[in-house]
Amino acid sequence: MAGFKHLIQCHCILPQFRKLDNPIFHKFVVFSNIDDDDDVIPKIVKCNNCEIAHKVTDFCKSEVILDGEDVCVISMSDIRQSLSDKLCQILDDHKCDIATWEQAKDIIENKLWGSIIILSSKKLSGVTNIKSLIINNEDDFKIEVSMRQDDLVKK
Repeated sequence: MAGFKHLIQCHCILPQFRKLDNPIFHKFVVFSNIDDDDDVIPKIVKCNNCEIAHKVTDFCKSEVILDGEDVCVISMSDIRQSLSDKLCQILDDHKCDIATWEQAKDIIENKLWGSIIILSSKKLSGVTNIKSLIINNEDDFKIEVSMRQDDLVKK
């Protein structure tokens, strides 16, 4: 069953937001698998800013693990062992985060051919420029660039 990327909010604050009256808490992307009942399969992740451990319990929900300094989490080098060199090179070249590496591994392991991974996106005036990786099989990949209209266009 396919997994999904989603955001988890941490209790840490990025330096540029520390002086705000209402500081903005850091959010980071995680990849979660779902079970046959469409429930998130719990897992442990670490914040990419402060390294505190979180137990992901549902989409966009987690519990901080206070004594989680030494928890075991999956790393990019762990995932690299189960992916082709060609796919690893694409993910490296685009400086993909751990959630994207997990998504790629999930697609390969579950043979979800034709699945799309967003490598990068950039908002421009009224549109978003998106670079995508399409995984056709274990060693067949296609990279596409597209534009998505974000603003409503009056006719």
